[in-house]
Parts: sequence; structure tokens; C-alpha cells
Amino acid sequence: MEITVTTPALLFPAISLLLLAYTNRFLTISGLIRSLYSKYKENPESVLLDQIQNLRDRVFLIKNMQLYGISSLLISVVCMFLLFSGLLLWGKVTLGIALILLMISLIYTIREIQISVDALEIQISDMEHKFKK
Repeated sequence: MEITVTTPALLFPAISLLLLAYTNRFLTISGLIRSLYSKYKENPESVLLDQIQNLRDRVFLIKNMQLYGISSLLISVVCMFLLFSGLLLWGKVTLGIALILLMISLIYTIREIQISVDALEIQISDMEHKFKK
């Protein structure tokens, strides 16, 4: 398989957009945590604690999503340098590593989405419970 310096560069736009999406998710969750914290101080309810725990899990996942995404981008740059230097075998190896890191980041994304849906389920069940009373 022939790869050139431009091959790992193909990852740059995808990883950049993913990191932007991850940052937006993080900022949204930060706002939610601050809001829930204020609500919990006013009226401590177990539903709020469940939501806060859910958000704690999501922050952990987003941190890892960002970590692996940034690592993938960094390794892609190293790959480009190796290919530029004429080290084709090492360039292929680092490109493979960059792709694996990107896949790990995406796996964390899948799990974070699942937890996000769980958070919505907690809120919906709480509304249903209050509605039935």
C-alpha cells in the first residue's frame, strides 16, 4: 500500500470536527452541572443526585474522548513527519496507531451517547411519576 504525507492529513478535518463536537458537549454538560448543583442546594432530591452522577460519568467519558482524539491528531502529525523523512514503514505504523486512537475516541463517544440517553430516561420517568400523582 502506498501512502504519502497527505494520507494522514486526511484525518485532520475529521478529528478537528470531532474535537469541536466534544468541546461543545463538555460546555453543555458543565452548564447542566452548575444548574443542577444550584437546584440541589435549594431542594435536595434523589433525582438530582442521579442526574449529577450521570453527568459525572459523561464528563469522564468526554475527557477520554478528547484525550484519544487529540492523541490521534498528534500521532497523525508524527506520521506525516516520518513519511516526510522517508521512513515509510514507521509512517504506516504510526498511521495505524492514529486510526486506532481515533476508533477508541469514537467508542467512548458511543458510550457517552448511551449515558446521555439514560439521563433523559431519568428525567422522563421523574416527570411521569409526578404526572401520575
